Amino acid sequence: MTDDTDRALLTELQRDATQSYATLGAAVGLSAGAAHERVRKLRERGVIRRTTIEVDPAAVGAGVLAFVLVESNAWMGEADTSEALAALPEVQEAHIVAGAASVLIKVRTGTTEQLQDVLRRVFAVRGVSGTQTVMVLETMFERSVHCGQKGPAGAPG
Repeated sequence: MTDDTDRALLTELQRDATQSYATLGAAVGLSAGAAHERVRKLRERGVIRRTTIEVDPAAVGAGVLAFVLVESNAWMGEADTSEALAALPEVQEAHIVAGAASVLIKVRTGTTEQLQDVLRRVFAVRGVSGTQTVMVLETMFERSVHCGQKGPAGAPG
């Protein structure tokens, strides 16, 4: 469970994860030591999974974005399926979903030809019976999980 101070720390870290603990603490009303201790505990509890950077996909040759619904003739939630999809470097995310498809994956490539190659490799994964691909023409916005407010009825945000 996170409190208001934790959520404020998380919001600040999402804005700039490189800031010093002194700057971070000042932004949320804590000393540098208290901010450091809170962040350490958030890491230990798995609230902060990792610290990373955000890269412009087009700048590194991965400007083609597609979401792929993966249809199957078997349960896709096994570790071997997850490992097979994770082995494809172009697959950024994979989610088990409800509906006509079993899995939704997010794929980034440099060209549509490379996307077609990824789709061939996805189709080769055991249990996959088909795919439906939605190409992104333009990204309106992307965002991180919002940590600044509590959810409905006081649920954690």
